[in-house]
Amino acid sequence: MERKIPKRMCVGCREMKPKKDLIRVVRTAEEGVPKVDRTGRANGRGAYICPEAACLQKAAKTRALERALEVKITPEILDQLEREIERREL
Repeated sequence: MERKIPKRMCVGCREMKPKKDLIRVVRTAEEGVPKVDRTGRANGRGAYICPEAACLQKAAKTRALERALEVKITPEILDQLEREIERREL
């Protein structure tokens, strides 16, 4: 019997994709600042985004990432996400 593959929805394009193919952004209760969760296991409120620049731009424009994490997304956080996307594309 084949195991079920966990799927999550991208906040940018709203497509369901395998969890391992997405980037998780988490807002921890202690810090309250969103950051990229490379392990996928950090405690806190999380949101997933495709490793594509178009999805990040759409999520930023519609403020979907802000709504999902319930926190203001600063330009520094967007830059960090862009760097993570570039790293994934290599």
